[in-house]
Amino acid sequence: MEKELKVGDKAPEFTLPSSTGEKISLKSLRGKNVVLYFYPKDDTPGCTKEACGFRDDLSKFEKKSTVILGVSNDSIDSHHKFIRKFDLNFPLLSDEDHAVSEKYGVYKEKNMYGKTYWGIERSTFIIDPDGKLKEIFRKVKVDQHIQEVLEGLN
Repeated sequence: MEKELKVGDKAPEFTLPSSTGEKISLKSLRGKNVVLYFYPKDDTPGCTKEACGFRDDLSKFEKKSTVILGVSNDSIDSHHKFIRKFDLNFPLLSDEDHAVSEKYGVYKEKNMYGKTYWGIERSTFIIDPDGKLKEIFRKVKVDQHIQEVLEGLN
C-alpha cells in the first residue's frame, strides 16, 4: 500500500491510453494545471453527472490553463461509447490494471448491498504546473464538486 498522498506532494507520474488514441503522460502536461479525476464506471448516474459537469464548464477550466482528465478502470472502447453518448469534450484515460488508481490511493475495497468488491473511490486531484498536488478531494459527492474544483484552482 502506497502512503496517502498529501497536498504539496509530487503527483505520481503516469502514462495511460486515452480516448484520443494517444497515450497521455503527466510529464507531457508540465506547465499546465491538471484536474485528474477518478470515477468508478462509465455511463452510471453519478459518473455521468460528474463528467457532464466538467464538460459543461470546460471553458472555465481552459481559462485557468487547466486540462481535465477522467480516469476509470473501463476500457477505451467503453470510454468511446460514454464520450459519444454524452458528447464529452475532454480525454478519458483507461487504467484497466488499476496501477495508477493504486498509486493515487483511490483503488479501494468497497461495500454495496452487503457485497464487498474492489473499485475506484470517486476522487479528484488538482496538479499544479510543476507537477505537485495542489488540492485533493476524496470521497467526492458530485453535487457542487465542479465548483469546488474551480475554486481549488484559484
